[in-house]
Amino acid sequence: MDNDRYMEIFVEESKDHIQILNDNLLELETDTKNQRAVNEIFRAAHTLKGMAGTLGFNMITDITHNMENLLDEIRSQKKEVTAELIDILLECTDALDLLVQDIIEQGSEGARDVTALLSKLEDSKTSTKDMDSWDLSYERMKLDQYQLSIINTAAEQSLSPYWIEIRLQSNCLMKAARAYMVFQAAEGYGEIIKTLPQVQDIEEERFENTFSILLLTGHNEADMKSRLELISEVESVRIKKLEQDIVDSSNPPKVETKKLADSQQQKTPSSNRQMRSIRVDIERLDSLMNLVSELIIIKNTMEDIGGYDAESGMEESMEYLSRVTNELHDAVMKVRMIPVEMVFNRFPRVVRDLAKNTKKQIKLNIVGADTEVDRTIIDEIGDPLIHLIRNGIDHGIELPDERIKAGKDPDGIIDLVAYHDGNNVVIEVRDDGRGIDLDDIVKSAIKKGLVSEEKVSFLDTKGKIDLMFQPGFSTAQSVSDISGRGVGMDVVKTKVESLGGVVEVETKMGQGSRFIIRLPLTLSIIQALLVQVSQEIYAIPLSSVQEIIDIPVSDIKELKGQETIPYRGALIPLVRLDEEFEIQLTNKNQKTITLVVIKKGEKQSALSIGNLIGQQEIVIKSLGKYLSDIKVISGATILGDGRVALILDINHLV
Repeated sequence: MDNDRYMEIFVEESKDHIQILNDNLLELETDTKNQRAVNEIFRAAHTLKGMAGTLGFNMITDITHNMENLLDEIRSQKKEVTAELIDILLECTDALDLLVQDIIEQGSEGARDVTALLSKLEDSKTSTKDMDSWDLSYERMKLDQYQLSIINTAAEQSLSPYWIEIRLQSNCLMKAARAYMVFQAAEGYGEIIKTLPQVQDIEEERFENTFSILLLTGHNEADMKSRLELISEVESVRIKKLEQDIVDSSNPPKVETKKLADSQQQKTPSSNRQMRSIRVDIERLDSLMNLVSELIIIKNTMEDIGGYDAESGMEESMEYLSRVTNELHDAVMKVRMIPVEMVFNRFPRVVRDLAKNTKKQIKLNIVGADTEVDRTIIDEIGDPLIHLIRNGIDHGIELPDERIKAGKDPDGIIDLVAYHDGNNVVIEVRDDGRGIDLDDIVKSAIKKGLVSEEKVSFLDTKGKIDLMFQPGFSTAQSVSDISGRGVGMDVVKTKVESLGGVVEVETKMGQGSRFIIRLPLTLSIIQALLVQVSQEIYAIPLSSVQEIIDIPVSDIKELKGQETIPYRGALIPLVRLDEEFEIQLTNKNQKTITLVVIKKGEKQSALSIGNLIGQQEIVIKSLGKYLSDIKVISGATILGDGRVALILDINHLV
């Protein structure tokens, strides 16, 4: 038995089911009559219990078992869904998530104490007193119009509806078989028109120990009760004749979904975990297999080339090889690409909890969740987005009373939007709150010694906004669980830039703010411009290259200690790569200089180079932890002749 493999499968599946629990609990909170959501929650808890029990994870098993008991009462209409109940069930999902994280990091559940949580679940169950007084109105039982019409017709034939609850013994091993025997016995007395849970769930044993049926019959209660109690492993039978309190409609109202994304598939939340895997469409794997087959054909062809046509045969083979490798690259990229939905799906719960803590009313809109990006980026982008959402709720969105006074809807809006833009993926976090007060930013930055009053006078709007991203910056008046500790925005910038991306900010007082994160589609293979400085070769990501120009040396001017050049009606900084890397140039008396104009976000700079080699597709290799502190280098690549070229980090150079 491959324990590591089974453990990896357990972790992946558990993350799925925990996310299903979160999503459906949030739906149930907005629509407490949503039986579909209750069934989904029950199924996820039931499956998770079975998986955990198989591997001996007792705490997960205990939590999910008690969740099932509580959910079974909700499905049987013995328990109403309340805000307190949702809080307890969400607390359970948090505990399950922590236990799974312990399993990832330690290989076991650890030593967490879940007794208090289990007590809450036990206390939430329906008491015996509550069970003795059934409130079984047709409306509460959610009978549809068709079922109501059957009951009306049956009444004309002197048939009465009976609600029958059957509780099986706790040690019953074949619950579905016992339920089948109950159905057979009940149908000997009349017609079953409804079951709780649904028949399919009962057949697949997706219920705890109790299920109920609605039976139309002309027989009396005593006969039916005594017959059903004779069935083996039936612990108790309760029967109640229902009165004809027919309601016009018992269908639950439709609730508008908050998610606007096109794709609503099962999700796998991203996390910084040791076990990393990707779910891949089988068609993409078939495509990869076909391309590998073609590579084998090329290898055999090149081995057989000989004689007078060797040169032409080699040329054809090289063209064939080039085409296949390009297709193979595209196919591998598609395999690595997964939707950002796998990050976005955790945020409805985050927003719900923050809104509750801050006593604000907030709606989250998610757009473009099906936008695909490299798996490496998916794993890393979650924390920066959480920081932006937390800041938007804490600092941006106003309290309901304040919004009403400002002529706004009491419900604040957080928009989370993703879309492709060329070779980049763009993720935006928007809010319709109070906006960013630049005066507050400046005052706080001066107070904390992050900038001098003299330097502030030279800053434009963008420069003042950039002060937010300085380490230790905060405008919060007091420390809370959400903000005020001077960490957050600098983490966002550092993490995004480590992924080769950039953060941009737009804000308008009284109307809200917009944070724009631009990220490369992939971090593994990119198009690059190769340049040479003396004997050294450097690679510049092509997505950052705006233009290559030659200018007279006399056009270089110095402004406030920084060399600049005129470019399209503006002055932009000049960065000399030879000085940056301490390279001795052989020819310093040039009359013209070749520059590569680079752009990252709204910032531009010009890089001085020696010779231009050309464009090439390169594979990015890490420099390793010992060279990770070299800020102007993001990695390296191996060229066709075996030489190593360093890849420039455009964020730090700009």
